[in-house]
Amino acid sequence: MLRAVVAGRAQLSCSSEPDLFIDGVPCCDQYLAHTLAHEGLVEPAHQGTWGELVPAALTDAGVAALAPAPAAA
Repeated sequence: MLRAVVAGRAQLSCSSEPDLFIDGVPCCDQYLAHTLAHEGLVEPAHQGTWGELVPAALTDAGVAALAPAPAAA
């Protein structure tokens, strides 16, 4: 889901429980989509009206979650 956000293919609904859409289709795991939003990994790219779909954006925490783990020494 995070990679779809990076690719510009994701939208969030503006609501207290933001739903995630990828390529215009609701994600099948909305529980995870809600968790990503509530944990601060994704956010709306800009303000929208209640219920509107707006582009999704990664937060700094979302970018960090996608970063490769350091190699073991």
